[in-house]
Amino acid sequence: MATRWGIASAGKISHDFVTALSVLPQAEHVVVAVAARQLSRAKDFATLHNIKAAYGSYEELAKDPNVDVVYVGSIHPQHMQITSLMLNSGKPCLVEKPLTLNLKETKQLINLARNKKLFLMEAIWSRFFPVYQLLRDELKAGTLGDVLQVIANFGIPIENVDRIKQVFVYMNYSMIFNKYFKLYVMPEKILASGSLNKEGVDSSVAAILNYDAGKVAIISTHTRALFPNEAFIVGTKGTIKVSGTLFTPYTC
Repeated sequence: MATRWGIASAGKISHDFVTALSVLPQAEHVVVAVAARQLSRAKDFATLHNIKAAYGSYEELAKDPNVDVVYVGSIHPQHMQITSLMLNSGKPCLVEKPLTLNLKETKQLINLARNKKLFLMEAIWSRFFPVYQLLRDELKAGTLGDVLQVIANFGIPIENVDRIKQVFVYMNYSMIFNKYFKLYVMPEKILASGSLNKEGVDSSVAAILNYDAGKVAIISTHTRALFPNEAFIVGTKGTIKVSGTLFTPYTC
């Protein structure tokens, strides 16, 4: 039986998500409902994507018995409220990044999902790229030996993209030290510097993260310049270079 999706918000990100989902067989995934603050927007979205149900409130979506899981694609200040509503209504949630605005809200959502025994995930798609699976396999096999250093950079000129002006979320390869991506390990020391845009959001960052046993991650990111967008994972037996665009499924 197909997983039946409900979409919270009828904006551009939700459009991109539903468009991507449509390439999968309908026997596996199907969008059955969409909700927006304005019913007219939900109806237009439903017509565009051939979705049966359109709602003018998120409460209606939360009550829809035909929805198995909800994708929350609203603007990020609404993530906490909408996701809490869905979880309290028994709906598992995939939430567009950033999950929330701060650590306090994130902990609240995680605790709520755990108490309800429901799936909750931030939509960081890069965790599912083929290159990440390759890295998992090589690390598990011990190909690199003991990994001592990770160097990664991510920079593209996107400072004029509206949603980037308000929030900038990026991935880095410091998770290499986190037990093959499964167990989060806190760095012992962080040295960081950067700059903010007029919205108070990071426009550039350079950081050194020190872990135990002399392991180090060196990361940098920028919204105004094009970086090589590559990473090096260095171990006692060898090095893996991840080249190309780190933020797409086509990374080599």
